[in-house]
Parts: sequence; C-alpha cells; structure tokens
Amino acid sequence: MVKKILKSYDYSLILAIFLLSAFGLIMVYSASMAYAVQRYGVASDYFYQKQKLFMLGSAAVFIFTAAFPYKALKSTKFLLPMVMISLVGLFGLFVFGHVAGNAQSWFKIGPLSIQPSEFVKLCVIIYLAAVYAKKQQYINKFNQGVLPPLAYLILACGFIAIQPDFGTALIIALIAITIIFSSGMNLKNIMKLMLMVLILITPVILVLWNKIFSVKRLDRFTVLSDPFATAQNAGFHLANSYIAIGSGGINGLGLGRSIQKLGYLPESHTDFIMAIIAEELGIWGVGVVILLLGYIVLRGIYIALQCKDPFGSLLAIGISSMVGIQSFINLAGVSGVIPLTGVPLPFVSYGGSSLLQLALATGILVNISMFVKYEKKYKNKQDQKLIKEHQKDGKVFSI
Repeated sequence: MVKKILKSYDYSLILAIFLLSAFGLIMVYSASMAYAVQRYGVASDYFYQKQKLFMLGSAAVFIFTAAFPYKALKSTKFLLPMVMISLVGLFGLFVFGHVAGNAQSWFKIGPLSIQPSEFVKLCVIIYLAAVYAKKQQYINKFNQGVLPPLAYLILACGFIAIQPDFGTALIIALIAITIIFSSGMNLKNIMKLMLMVLILITPVILVLWNKIFSVKRLDRFTVLSDPFATAQNAGFHLANSYIAIGSGGINGLGLGRSIQKLGYLPESHTDFIMAIIAEELGIWGVGVVILLLGYIVLRGIYIALQCKDPFGSLLAIGISSMVGIQSFINLAGVSGVIPLTGVPLPFVSYGGSSLLQLALATGILVNISMFVKYEKKYKNKQDQKLIKEHQKDGKVFSI
C-alpha cells in the first residue's frame, strides 16, 4: 500500500517546486548582499540565512501537506475555524498590526513578520472549492448556490483593501473569479454576480477614494509610458528595473555581478528580484524561471482536469491560478506592462509568509495529484482483475 502511494506521487511537479525554490534562495543571496550591509549594517548573508530557515520550515510543511489527505479539508470542522481565524487575524491587524510600506499588513513578533493576507489566499481557495463542490446539485440557483459563499470573500477582500493592500485583494478576487467560472455556474448567474459586484464595489471605492486614487498611486499609471521622464521620483523603481533588464542582455553580467542591486534598485530581493535575475543571468535565467513557473501552473490545471472529485478539481484550479496570477502581476509590474503593486514572485522572492503559504498550497496540489494517479492506476487494475475473475467463472459482471 505504502509503495503504491509513493509511486503515485507527481515527482516532476515536486522537482519543479524544489528547483524554483533553490534557485530563489541563490538569487535572494545575490540580490540582497549589498542591501543587507547598506540598509541594516548586518552581514551580507543576513537575508539568505533567514530565507534558508524559511525554506527549511516550508519544506517540512510541504511534506506534511503532500501526505495529508486533501479531502479532509472540506469538513465543516476544519472550514469553520479556518474562516473565523483568518477573519480575526485580518481584523487584528488594525489593532496590533505593524506598518511597513504604508500598509498595516504585518504582525511583528520579535524578528519575525507574519503577513496574514498571504494565508487568506489559500483559505479563500479551500473555502470556495469546498462550498461550490458541495453545491453542485444547485449551482445554478443564484440565491441558494451562488451567493452564500461570497460573504467570506467580500469580508476578506474588504479587510485587506482597507490596510491598504490593493494588490493582494485583487489577487484574491481574481482567484475567486477563476474558481467561480470553473464551478459549472451558468452564464446567467455569472452575469448577475458581476452586476452585484459592481453595485457592492462602488460604495467601497467612494469610501476609499483618497487611498485608491491618491497622487502617489495615480503616478504608477502615468510612469508606464516613460519612466525615465520621472526617474528621480515616481519613475525611479521602473527606470532602474529597465536598466537592470537591459544591462543583462542575452547572457547576463554573471551571477553576483549586478550593478543595480548596489543601492540603485529598491526591493531588489523581493518585488524586483526578476530584474536582478535578468541583469545577472540574462534571458536564460529569466527563461528558466518562467518555464518552471509555467510548468507548475499547467501541471495544476492538468491535475484539475484529471480529478473526478469536484472539490479536488476546484482546489487544484484555485492553487494553480494563484501561482499563475501572482507570477503574471509581478512580471508585468517589473517589465512595465501594468502598474507596480508590490507582489512577490512565487518561490523566488524573499519572504517567509509567502514561501510558507506556497508550501502549504503546492503540498495540497501534490496530494491531489497523488490521489488522482493512485485511483486511476490501481483502481483500474483492480477492476480489470475482477472482470477477468468473473469471466473465468462464466458470470456477467458490470462496473
């Protein structure tokens, strides 16, 4: 039994996750060396050592969730406490939260900083997947099947937007939309839902008007056309990101030889780590990261399509879409396709909360994949064996 389970694990997916995380650890060290010394006056490997500890802890979490039966997550005994704890955590930020980057999004516990909104992403995925899987029989009844689960989503996104962290709120909303579209809901109910969202979001925009449309945030849109025109203020981040990407060319300057990380490009080890990868390793380094991220996302979609359990399928869709959406927003922001939102690159950027949450999520994805492969491979073999036995006895057998 144990051997059959071990054979059923998706080792190509596990390898892609491991390679991307290991590569990220190397790049965090390279990108943060100068920043650690200049900004904090600590050893050059300060952020590397912290990320290494985060990675070891995340590896333990990944192994646990990869072995933990994902079907247990849809139990009400798990869902209700999860929802309550996540909302209490978000609300607690307004009382005990630590302000960094103009957002009150972290709990500061000694040297550690925890960002609850990172874990809320996964909570929303699990909750929506569980509820919409249970409501498959009446998924097209708007009041019964569609509306109830959205209360949690609206509260979670509202708390995160008020911090303010519009980037994370947007990611959660997009993940939710992906799950809803994949739930089997008809077009009529989807249109009703979109109209309801517009009605609900209008007063929120009016209340948060000054925060959403502040001069500083509007500058993020205006700099896209020509960041070098305002390179000393609003366009500073993007202009230096362009310089880093352009300097790398095809082959890059060499690992550890970035110029922009020496105090020119802010957040070089977090939001802008891909710019440093482009500068040091060129198009080859960027290509490897995109290839590995793309494989994880596409593999997740494939697992969702193969899974016959609605909960497992929606869960896999939610997790793979989270990795894909977050990757797109980060890469598009660094390259100036969309305004900067402060979203880390999955598995690669520095950050304990992000890495731990991704370990939880991808561990669950690997577990879903294992169940799909196990049931497909060994259930069919057992069925074929039963058929042959009944045929020998001259009995009629139907599955």
